[in-house]
Amino acid sequence: MASDNWSIKGNYFESCTCDLICPCITLKPPTTGTCTALLGWHIDEGHLDDLEINDLNVAMFLQAPGLLTEGGFKVALYVDERASEAQFDAITQMYSGQLGGHLAVVCSLVGEVVSVKQTSIEYSVDGKTRRLKVGDGIGESEVVEVEGADGGPVIVSNPPLAIAPGNDITISDTVKVAYSDNGVTHEHSGTVSLASNFTYGPD
Repeated sequence: MASDNWSIKGNYFESCTCDLICPCITLKPPTTGTCTALLGWHIDEGHLDDLEINDLNVAMFLQAPGLLTEGGFKVALYVDERASEAQFDAITQMYSGQLGGHLAVVCSLVGEVVSVKQTSIEYSVDGKTRRLKVGDGIGESEVVEVEGADGGPVIVSNPPLAIAPGNDITISDTVKVAYSDNGVTHEHSGTVSLASNFTYGPD
């Protein structure tokens, strides 16, 4: 039986092909009809039973054929090469929905897992700029926060659809996204990026 003694928390960001502000979070269809996104999570700390899962990164390339709540996602999952075999197994169980919680809700929308790979993942936050680099030429993303009227970030609160429920979302502009793996080559820029803290667990 899968363990219910687990949790991970940290921060995440994604960039997709929707315009500002992404209609997907208000349960509307993507602005381009489909949604293609590169996502990254930095796990500050977590555990599965007695196994610590700290300071590791996870990335995902996602293609959704239409309205996100209708599912049919095609995804490729990438786990930090610094993870031990046990940590890799734990993270893949979490991100495949086997351990329940909100990640299981997200996974219920997945129609096909194209690949699960362990590779280098660099995740950084430098002021208003966030960067993600996956492998050697697999994927990269750079986004910069949109400046609000008071000079601070533009925040979306309480959206009906969220990767990390209960957390405010910071809106950024995408400088660039590039991806090449599993026979797919994709690039986009000038679109929306969403970022927030996250906490996942069995509930």
